Amino acid sequence: MARLISEADLAAIEAAVGRHPGGASAAQIIESLAIPGAKRTLQYRLRALVNAGRLRLAGDGRAARYHLGTSAMVAPDATGIIPISPEGNAALAYVRQPITARHPVGYDRDFLARYRPNETFYLSPHQRAHLALVGKPRIEAAAAGTYAKQILNRLLIDLAWNSSRLEGNTYSLLDTRRLLDFGEAAEGRGQREAQMILNHKDAIEFLVGNADDIGFNRYTILNLHALLANNLLTDHSAVGRLRHIIVGIDGSTFYPLEVPDLIEECFDQILATASAIDDPFEQAFFMMVHLPYLQPFDDVNKRVSRLAANIPLIKANLAPLSFTEVPGDLYTSATLAVYERNDISLLRDVFVWACERSSARYAAVRQSLGEPDPFRLRYRDSLRDTIRDVIRGPMNRQAARAHLAAVARQIIPPEEQDQFIEVVETELLGLHEGNFARYQVRPSEFSTWRLGWTQTGQS
Repeated sequence: MARLISEADLAAIEAAVGRHPGGASAAQIIESLAIPGAKRTLQYRLRALVNAGRLRLAGDGRAARYHLGTSAMVAPDATGIIPISPEGNAALAYVRQPITARHPVGYDRDFLARYRPNETFYLSPHQRAHLALVGKPRIEAAAAGTYAKQILNRLLIDLAWNSSRLEGNTYSLLDTRRLLDFGEAAEGRGQREAQMILNHKDAIEFLVGNADDIGFNRYTILNLHALLANNLLTDHSAVGRLRHIIVGIDGSTFYPLEVPDLIEECFDQILATASAIDDPFEQAFFMMVHLPYLQPFDDVNKRVSRLAANIPLIKANLAPLSFTEVPGDLYTSATLAVYERNDISLLRDVFVWACERSSARYAAVRQSLGEPDPFRLRYRDSLRDTIRDVIRGPMNRQAARAHLAAVARQIIPPEEQDQFIEVVETELLGLHEGNFARYQVRPSEFSTWRLGWTQTGQS
């Protein structure tokens, strides 16, 4: 009877071969394996891989070299989309085994303790340099959050939809746009799905609007959880609070930490470690690895980690990470590999690709928008609040002029008051049903205001 070989063992050998583009000898393969095993066992497995077409043998004797074959194990999601490293493929092969074939494991505190900020790196020097190059927009030095504010309307929709989609949310991109722009929930969808997306919007606005104040601290992360978990947890007191209960991970052999005091201790250690990391991309990825692994909250942990990963990018005016087109099953598998093996390789592959994709997207978005008006950018919040007050009033044109003059005198330097009033009036005249949502007013409020505004103009 033929001996059964686990897929993880075969994938590990393929990963070892993949590290040698010119072909790997048996000795080199043994050196690369975490658990080498007997030489005879390796020879048996090599023959099995060659017979299956997953490896190709060239030469013989001491000159024998193994190469990846045409049927080598690759992620189905990686064909032309996300390139996956040999190490990532080995991790993927392991977590795609039946759950009964994977070993039960608990939380390993040493995984966190081994990380030394600015000495340990999950991203290679090449990856960090590459992401810094593609993620840096061509803008002059500006206050934290400036770049995210320039593309905020697109970012709200992209990140809210993609992060929700990775949690199984069935809203389409168009459904998400209608919900965020007009408050229209999609027909046939549950209320939880709409709540999840609206929570993302609130959380993203919190990060972008408070770019100077946010960081890897309890204030930011606990409030981020509160915004993302709002009206979604059975225990409402658990919103924004560290976990006091035992939780399990569906489809995984991982058992998270159970002792509340230890959860709090590790949570604070994660924040302190992340705060000490200099490179923003390394910071972002560190949080994507360790926050879900700890499971510090009753639920919504991965959502918190995805938005927390954006904190250093927003603060440094780098392209935000919206997870555009990231396959849900691949992301889940990558997270499971961290849970069950402390293996970051597959999640790193996903992260690097997602950063590249997001950077390209927002470079194109910003190019389509043109260079922003410095005056409008400087008074963005005041312009938005003033226009919203006029609509919600509702104010007719005469009342609006008096209100604008009063606001300008109160908050705008004398030399810029006339320009402020002119910009607000121009915006009010250009409002229509397709662009008023950016001022955070409801359709009914806009309709009432528009009717009075138009009638006043005709009299």
